[in-house]
Amino acid sequence: MDGKKAGTTELPPDIFAVKWRPDLVHQVTTAIQANLRQNRAHTKDRAEVSGGGKKPWKQKGTGQARVGSSRSPLWRHGGITFGPRTERDYGEKVNKKMRAQALLSALSRKAQDGELIFVDKFEFGIPKAAEAKKSMVAIANAVTGAKFKHNKAALIALSAYEPNTIKSFQNMGNVATEETRNLNALEVLRYKYLIIENPEQAYGILGGKAHK
Repeated sequence: MDGKKAGTTELPPDIFAVKWRPDLVHQVTTAIQANLRQNRAHTKDRAEVSGGGKKPWKQKGTGQARVGSSRSPLWRHGGITFGPRTERDYGEKVNKKMRAQALLSALSRKAQDGELIFVDKFEFGIPKAAEAKKSMVAIANAVTGAKFKHNKAALIALSAYEPNTIKSFQNMGNVATEETRNLNALEVLRYKYLIIENPEQAYGILGGKAHK
């Protein structure tokens, strides 16, 4: 996190040399987005709107069209026909193997495009945004061509839950944190760079997904 070389690492081919599958990645990422969708839009049908209990006029003899309720969808302030309802579920089922293969495909694409950065360890004694920003500047200076100024610049994959690290980066709009075990294809592709902490441990976690 100081921008100094801490060692070298060899990328496991079963994680970072997987064939790029745009069809699978698209299917999985759109399904993840659908599962995150919150259905809040709700309209009332003719049985739910207030009023309309009395027949507006008698059935015959008035010369007007027959009508049973003033809350008909044809009337002003009437019910809504085929409107959005909160009962609708937009979720899509994604198999574990599909989700895992899509993640590996996305990781391999990041490796191919040179958008992977490895850091031995992020350590913060207390939550400190200034130190987090300083570390990102140091990493950017150490990696040729890396820039973290644009929106959604980097996703940091933490080897374990570290509240001080998470809180240090949480107010940086261009950097996000997530535990390695919770990574998915959508998150990996949403950010320009993927910064993996403690790569040897991360390989074990990601390798477990690859062989499931």
